[in-house]
Amino acid sequence: MKRSVIRDIIIFAMLGTIMFISKLIMEFLPNIHAVAMFIAVFTLVYRWRALIPIYVYVFLVGLVNGFNLWWYPYIYIWTILWALIMLIPKGLSIKKKAVISAIFCALHGIAYGTLYAPFQALAFGLNFEGMIAWIVAGFPFDIVHMCGNIAMSVLIVPLYNVINKLENKRNI
Repeated sequence: MKRSVIRDIIIFAMLGTIMFISKLIMEFLPNIHAVAMFIAVFTLVYRWRALIPIYVYVFLVGLVNGFNLWWYPYIYIWTILWALIMLIPKGLSIKKKAVISAIFCALHGIAYGTLYAPFQALAFGLNFEGMIAWIVAGFPFDIVHMCGNIAMSVLIVPLYNVINKLENKRNI
């Protein structure tokens, strides 16, 4: 294997692990974590390849938690945020990208329960009304999630600059 491929495997495994560890460290704060911010930064820097650390994170969450039923939406829920960040035009300044990313992270946080709900309905036999009730009951947690994502978004520019600088040095 080429040296750069091995390096990429190691880097993406580390980035996914950092996402996972950051989530564990912040577990005492309900629905507040750095995962959305990391997804935004990794997507802005690595574009398509950002899916690798995202799915390393998803796999680690499943592995540690026994791939429980609640884990399955993780397979698609984080990809939705990645897809939103992918829509940001490449030619914008990092500050503009960061603002748009923060908005997408906030929207993802407030919509988290709604994005999760179809799986819940299927897995637990909820009818449409039951699914809506589940969304409404979880909405206060989604508001906290949104606020946490906005707060974490202040780290997008500094982390982007560090990773981008390291990647540029690598390519010299």
